[in-house]
Amino acid sequence: MSLTVNLYYTGKNGSAQKFAREMEESGLADKIRQEPGNEKYEYFQPLADPETILLIDSWADQAAIDAHHKTSMMQDLAKLRDKYDLHMRIERFVSDEVPDKDTKFLRK
Repeated sequence: MSLTVNLYYTGKNGSAQKFAREMEESGLADKIRQEPGNEKYEYFQPLADPETILLIDSWADQAAIDAHHKTSMMQDLAKLRDKYDLHMRIERFVSDEVPDKDTKFLRK
């Protein structure tokens, strides 16, 4: 069972895109991807909202998320969020297997 957190970072004048770019270019995003239990850490741009960046962040379990939250990287993240004056909203999901009957709708 994986836990996935969708974090929506919203700012003004392209600040959310600049934040995501700095996360990638600084290596901070890669450090998070290397943490035990991290399964996915990817940024996306909603087409209808150019001032928002979506982070899809998946972890093996709650213990992995808790360990991540105790790292010094969280302080670095907070500084970058402040630097770009970002506001956030969150959605959280628990993974489930895709039933065979639903896979017929997938094009591979």
